[in-house]
Amino acid sequence: MRLLLIRHGQTPNNVAGALDTAFPGAGLTPLGSVQAAAIPGVLADEKIRGVYASRLTRTQLTGTPLARATGHDIEVLDGLEEIQAGDFEMRTDEEAVAGYVGTLTRWAQSDLGYAMPGSESGEDFLERYDRAIASIVDNHAGETAAVVSHGAAIRMWAAHRSRNVDTVQAVQRWLHNTGMCALEGDPRSGWDLVTWHGDPLGGHALEDPAAKDITGDTAAEATA
Repeated sequence: MRLLLIRHGQTPNNVAGALDTAFPGAGLTPLGSVQAAAIPGVLADEKIRGVYASRLTRTQLTGTPLARATGHDIEVLDGLEEIQAGDFEMRTDEEAVAGYVGTLTRWAQSDLGYAMPGSESGEDFLERYDRAIASIVDNHAGETAAVVSHGAAIRMWAAHRSRNVDTVQAVQRWLHNTGMCALEGDPRSGWDLVTWHGDPLGGHALEDPAAKDITGDTAAEATA
């Protein structure tokens, strides 16, 4: 099947650089709403048979225009949430950012047993994200489904599950708000990363250069 993993639109906490990963999370900024509205036009040629979102508010708001355009209801699926920040939740300080990104770096280097302080391990994350994706595959084998999720979660899962990319390099790729990666395959035969669109699906005009985004940042840039 074809899996379109789309990052949510911009939130106030993206702008502030806060590690916002808990339920229900922030809504969208005005720019985030514009980013979401641009998605259906960009993906008009995709034969999308299902639209999924995490339990967090921002993904559902982002997916609503696409769901309406394709004639589907958004299906909220447990497991598609962002990598939990644990002890770093809602912090913006350098120590917290370095701790969060440092954990992602360890996971990218296959230290999946290491846990985010006060939160989940890499193994925990991949298990719950795998479970959600498997449910989508069961519903859409041989079809195309769109999944609105989160920056760090998309990068980490795609990096570990794509058989045709280097894990560390994939995790370090930038993914702006409403950026997207597309994979083809299934859990049994494996996944191939076929598209990495790091910019907003509506183009550079929908970026916010003033934002202090963290979870869509690369490991190298976030620790700079």
